[in-house]
Parts: sequence; C-alpha cells; structure tokens
Amino acid sequence: MKATEVRDLTPDQLDAKLVELKREAFNLRFQGASGQLENTVRVREIRRDVARIKTILKEKMTTA
Repeated sequence: MKATEVRDLTPDQLDAKLVELKREAFNLRFQGASGQLENTVRVREIRRDVARIKTILKEKMTTA
C-alpha cells in the first residue's frame, strides 16, 4: 500500500484498515509458528503498512 493511497483515506477508514492488517499479521504469525507460512515477505509488508497507517493517522490527528 502506497503512502498516497493511505493519505486519501479518512481516519475512520484508516482505523478499519489498521484492524484488518493487525488481524492478518496475527494470522501470519501463527502460520509461521506452525511452518505453514508460504510468503514470508508478506509479514514485512504488513508491518510496514501498519507503521505507515499509524504515522499518517497521527499526522491527521495533529493537524485536524
């Protein structure tokens, strides 16, 4: 997910996306622990997307 895509979302949409990504990260951690994880790069992508969303949410809250 690109930063420009994230910036276009409203704070409510960002919160929903954050919950969705955290749920996916949780599931991927279990897949990794059980040896069923096929796409290991996805873990890093999700972690970075979560950080990106949190940063942009913080920016939007301080400017609003």
